[in-house]
Amino acid sequence: MKKERILIIEDEEDILEVLRYNLEREGFKVLAARDGLEGLRLARSKVPDLILLDLMLPGLDGLDLCRKLKEDPVTRSIRIIMSTAKAETSDQILGLGLGADDYVPKPFSTKALIARVRAVLRRGPLKEEADRRRIVRNDLVIDLSRHEVTIAGKPVPFTATELRLLHFLASHPGRVFRRSELVSRIISENAVVIERNIDVHVRSIRKKIGKLRDLLETVRGVGYRFKE
Repeated sequence: MKKERILIIEDEEDILEVLRYNLEREGFKVLAARDGLEGLRLARSKVPDLILLDLMLPGLDGLDLCRKLKEDPVTRSIRIIMSTAKAETSDQILGLGLGADDYVPKPFSTKALIARVRAVLRRGPLKEEADRRRIVRNDLVIDLSRHEVTIAGKPVPFTATELRLLHFLASHPGRVFRRSELVSRIISENAVVIERNIDVHVRSIRKKIGKLRDLLETVRGVGYRFKE
């Protein structure tokens, strides 16, 4: 069985070595970089399955590196988990808006981090999602890169989770997703992860988009879809 490759981009050597040891023990093949530029070079040349990316890096910081990875057709589908000692909400929103799959504030337990690595890898590639950062449907515009939703040109405030959920469904019009699928792809570990969370977020989204609420369809007994 092919080993999944993890690239760790982390400038703190003790953290890097602890992560390397534990990931290799779990059966992953591990690559490592101590600065942003070396991390970018390895990502482009080795194309790992997932990147553990620290935000506070020398040479090229984590947010700029994430942006470059998502703009490059070679690396845009690589899964990314960001980590940093800065636990500010604005960093989380910006990182997720740039295309990161998850966000882990330091300090974290290695066991919990590995569980999140496995959870993100289980999602598999969604290349069509990465290719559609801005979606326009009637008066509704969903712009993941700018973390912005507008209706008839007027900005509507969305939480990071609501935006990711709406964007994900709109990226796959007509396809029905079970609540369990949406939980694994949308909800972060920082939230209370139960399937009924999705119902709460859908109700909130429908309220915010008003007259366009029918674009989000409920498939009874199954889940939700974005109307074709």
